[in-house]
Amino acid sequence: MRMIFVNLPVTDLARAKAFYGGIGFGFDEQFSDENTASVVISEQITVMLLTRARFADFVPSGAVGDPAQATTVINALSVDSRAEADDLLAKALAAEGKPWQPAQDHGFMYGTSFTDPDGHVWEAIWMDPSAVQ
Repeated sequence: MRMIFVNLPVTDLARAKAFYGGIGFGFDEQFSDENTASVVISEQITVMLLTRARFADFVPSGAVGDPAQATTVINALSVDSRAEADDLLAKALAAEGKPWQPAQDHGFMYGTSFTDPDGHVWEAIWMDPSAVQ
């Protein structure tokens, strides 16, 4: 089984934790400290929130990108239904996220998108299972 670990630089760790907790994700305190927070999205997906200074420790040269100034990555997360995509967007907006693009409805595929308080882009994507086969 493969896993994915997404590392995101954040300007305010407490605010970032409040956002990701507010949209329903848990935390693994074993891998969290005053400079990092391990966000558990699923058994296979973990997001590491790192203060910008801690994130910079992993960057051998150059500046740490600022997602508030330019889109650096689009993280797409699958969901089980259109309603779950809409629900995740609603939770994100209630937790100080911002809308990113309008909902995309292609019939067999539907998605919503938002940014976290630092500007990291997330999409919630549902695809009709029968269209995938």
